[in-house]
Amino acid sequence: MTASPSPERDSAPSIHVPVLVREVLQCLNLRPDAIVVDATFGGGGHASHILQALGPDGLLIGLDRDPLVIQKGTERFTDPRCRLFHRSYIELPAALNDAGVKLCDAVLVDLGLSSDQLADASRGFGIQTGGPLDLRFNPQQGESAADLLQRATEAELTQIVRDFGEEPKAALIARRIVETRSSSPITSTGDLVRLIGQVSLASRGIHPATLVIQALRIAVNHELDAVQTLLTDVLPACLKPGGRAAIIAFHSLEDRIVKQTFRNRDVWDEVTKKPITASPKEVRLNPRSRSAKLRSAALKSSIGHGGSS
Repeated sequence: MTASPSPERDSAPSIHVPVLVREVLQCLNLRPDAIVVDATFGGGGHASHILQALGPDGLLIGLDRDPLVIQKGTERFTDPRCRLFHRSYIELPAALNDAGVKLCDAVLVDLGLSSDQLADASRGFGIQTGGPLDLRFNPQQGESAADLLQRATEAELTQIVRDFGEEPKAALIARRIVETRSSSPITSTGDLVRLIGQVSLASRGIHPATLVIQALRIAVNHELDAVQTLLTDVLPACLKPGGRAAIIAFHSLEDRIVKQTFRNRDVWDEVTKKPITASPKEVRLNPRSRSAKLRSAALKSSIGHGGSS
């Protein structure tokens, strides 16, 4: 049995193309009866392939912070082996409890934005699509990027853009934001893109606003803290001994955390000594895969949980 999208119930099917699918499945090394978590469900691209690899006794648990993702996923994925929960990946212990499971065999985390989110003009993730400058994965929690831009000090904005966006003109951009917001609040992605275009020229082949929007998105979603918590606390508590984790990162800040954590030999056995990247063929077919880095590790068999699922 495979995933069962229901076109008659879903007027807006996912346009997202998952990256490194074959490599992810190899890293997860799934048995037919495995309990697998797709902790960033997105458009369900990886989930479809995982379900195909599972037998009738397998179980896929999908999580996502985005309520729209879960709504669409529930409509499209009617396979009884697939259970979806509107939760962040750092809430994995609670999700497993909700599913009646103590520990899982494998966890996949894709830390990139989905194409669906980039194309959603109501969220502001995409430079081309624009929209309100929100950038939250869960619009029901926390402050929007527009609110952050309005209240943060120049020093705070400089640090966010420099540390999370690795933008060399962070101080100049922060100063221009503060000068502009006093007379004209920056409320849309288009507002921000135009402002940054006056300050910084494109470099490394990308629009200068890309790094700033990335930085704001990381800040409002507390992404780096969440990744560290996931790897340090959540996964060791939720995986069975020997269970596999596969993490796909799309920029150096997240990949560095994954790399350093998986090298803790008291907790992890590295499955991938070096990151796996997309083949030239995949990059041609899906340019988004160009910056993807996949790392995988298995939880040490010596790690005890006081029981099993």
